[in-house]
Amino acid sequence: MPDQDYAALAAELRDLLRLAAPPVGIAFCGEADTPGVERFDAPRPAPAEDGRTGPVSASCVFWMLGVGRVFATVAADHGNCSVGAYTHGFKGLDEVAGNGDVAALVGSGWIGEADFPKVAAVKDRPGAIVYGPLDALPMPPDVVFLRLNPKQAMVLDDAIGGARFEGKPQCHVLAIAKDGGETAISVGCMLSRVRTGMGNGEMSCAIPTLKLRETVEALRRNAETERAVAGYAAADAARFAAPRDPA
Repeated sequence: MPDQDYAALAAELRDLLRLAAPPVGIAFCGEADTPGVERFDAPRPAPAEDGRTGPVSASCVFWMLGVGRVFATVAADHGNCSVGAYTHGFKGLDEVAGNGDVAALVGSGWIGEADFPKVAAVKDRPGAIVYGPLDALPMPPDVVFLRLNPKQAMVLDDAIGGARFEGKPQCHVLAIAKDGGETAISVGCMLSRVRTGMGNGEMSCAIPTLKLRETVEALRRNAETERAVAGYAAADAARFAAPRDPA
């Protein structure tokens, strides 16, 4: 991977998209040991009947916490949500299929058993995943995570010539970006929205780091076009606000 100035790219992303939340870098590490990066730690509730627990309710919660500080997580930290443990590559389908949360999701009709193999998951099991502000991450990220509103998603989609839009589960956009090399935007899912507290006007976006620079350059080029179209539309709409000749 070529050297990139992640601080500068993060600043441009924030400016070009007018982001409310800073970009988060996510690095998948082969080893559980991450020298120089503090391990995430928080109280864990008593395990559910199937043994699930962790410091947060789901892997997607780490995306939200990563805007404020750099930290490392291991498999046990992702243990409470079977869907997140699967999409982030920590567990296979055979390891989560019998869990209570999977049974609840299938039983509610939210997802069918036949749908799980179609959900993207990180292929290589990580030893650890490091999260943090893109401009502060101590290693190159694999994925850059953004929280977008519909207008920002529109601008990004137009600039890069089409993003991949997804629905539930929200967390599989990371696998699509990391292993599939595609910029993926998810409208979100109820499971994740409740657990993360994401705003109703927010969507998630995962950009492969290998495409980060070209994405920023595309946004920069497209900004003038967006301004020109906005100016035209505003001027054209102004005709309808002007007093009209009754004749």
